Amino acid sequence: MNARRAILERAIRMPSRLAIAVSGGVDSLTLAAFAQRARSDAVVEVFHAVSPAVPPEATDLVRRLATAEGWDLQVINAGEFDDPAYTSNPLNRCFTCKSHLYGAIASRTDSAVVSGTNVDDIGEFRPGLIAAEKFGVGHPYVEAGIGKAEIRSMARELGLGDVADLPAAPCLASRIETGIPIDPQILLAVNRVERGLRSMVSPSAVRCRLRDRGVVIELDDDTLRILTDQRRELIERWVEREWPESGTAVVIERYVRGSAFVGVSHSSDRPE
Repeated sequence: MNARRAILERAIRMPSRLAIAVSGGVDSLTLAAFAQRARSDAVVEVFHAVSPAVPPEATDLVRRLATAEGWDLQVINAGEFDDPAYTSNPLNRCFTCKSHLYGAIASRTDSAVVSGTNVDDIGEFRPGLIAAEKFGVGHPYVEAGIGKAEIRSMARELGLGDVADLPAAPCLASRIETGIPIDPQILLAVNRVERGLRSMVSPSAVRCRLRDRGVVIELDDDTLRILTDQRRELIERWVEREWPESGTAVVIERYVRGSAFVGVSHSSDRPE
């Protein structure tokens, strides 16, 4: 075991009781699996919040792994969709979301709560980290100096199947441009479109974003290069038919992380 893994194991084993906030992404799923094995003498509590912003396939994956790994899984509704401070979609929406999440977990357990935040997340625009600090949520990966690439390697070593290759998948609300209200029906459409495009063109990155000017489909550079004009037009027309609001304009552009945020500068280091 290398030094980082040893630090991670110490951080995981230190609390007398441990609870992990699991979203359904590779980071938190791998952390939960690692923790359960490191703490073989105790069941690890896992909390997974469901809402219109969480793809149902992510919840399905959490349930399957919880059964396979022996987690004490609690699926909860954190209630953020009842809060206008979230649904109005301000720049700090993630702070409100995570405040509801960690508050809901804290009300259900007295265990030490940790998240799957890793060193690659630090320094990015993540208001949710402020909420984590407010609720005393720990970040074992950060303590150990572990980033995304090592987490994927850990997932393979732990035998977690396809988890190691899961694409980055922030919550569906991240696809809605800052200031446009979060609508559950729109989030359903976002997920439906992204799933459909994965089947159609197998992109390495795809985002369906709602902006003031309409729907923007973002695809990685390699996928864009092989799209013919005819194929591009077919995709745009298909998205128009799938969208719940008729007459919405659809365009295809290059994928840029975090490009639905308005009010902060964009760069290749941006989240979502």
